[in-house]
Amino acid sequence: MNQSERELLEKLDNLVLTASPDELQKIQEIDLQTQLNGTSFYDAFVNSTSLANQSMRQESRESNR
Repeated sequence: MNQSERELLEKLDNLVLTASPDELQKIQEIDLQTQLNGTSFYDAFVNSTSLANQSMRQESRESNR
C-alpha cells in the first residue's frame, strides 16, 4: 500500500467516525452491497457517487490546497 492509499484509508476512517446518520446509512448500503458481491468495501466506497463519498472527495480537495 502506497502513501496515497494510506491517506485515503485514513480519510475514509475519519469520515465513518464523524459521519451524520444519513451518511452512515449510505455507508451501510455500500457495505451491504460489497458483502453481497464480494468486492472490497474500500474500492466500492472510493468509486461510489454517494453523498458520503462526495464529502470525502471534498475533504481531499480541501486538504490539497
